[in-house]
Amino acid sequence: MRLAKVTLIWAALAAAICVPVVAAAASPLLAWRDPVYILACFAGMIALGLVLVQPLLIAGYLPGLPAYRGRRVHYWIGGALVVTLLVHVGGLWITSPPDMIDALLFRSPTPFSPFGVVAMWAILAVALLAALRRRLGMGPRSWRIVHMALAAVIVAGSVVHCMLVEGTMETMSKAVLCALVLAAAIKVMADVWVRRKPAR
Repeated sequence: MRLAKVTLIWAALAAAICVPVVAAAASPLLAWRDPVYILACFAGMIALGLVLVQPLLIAGYLPGLPAYRGRRVHYWIGGALVVTLLVHVGGLWITSPPDMIDALLFRSPTPFSPFGVVAMWAILAVALLAALRRRLGMGPRSWRIVHMALAAVIVAGSVVHCMLVEGTMETMSKAVLCALVLAAAIKVMADVWVRRKPAR
């Protein structure tokens, strides 16, 4: 692959993740928020960007990364996703514990809360299963099925959660990032389905 094309692909990915973050940093709403809340919000944005990167890595769509290296990076990005998630949830908890309790118990009046909570538990479930996969005796096929099912929940929950939140993120760049997250996940899952489908 030509260097110009490789550079363009990586630049497009970086722009898809960074532009919404930069746009959010310019939001006037941040002037009324404390640092912990701002940190939590930006952790959530970064987490969404990592959700975009994950399927691209595991499918080998990012140039310059061999398949084995892409899988290893996928593993470490998964760990980073858990960290950003914990910062996001932890910061919101520090800012307003009652609101977080309502969200975790699915009692929150805000429509975006349940989608975020479901995505959170799916992310934590994937991380836990990945850590205990060998102890549980989970084979490649079982792991792939469970992982893909949870990944679908993560993507759908994260995208709906993000789109319903009316906050610091700029609408257009947020919509583009969410559309890319959906497109990447659907493309990878479709490719996996086709590869694994037995020939007749």
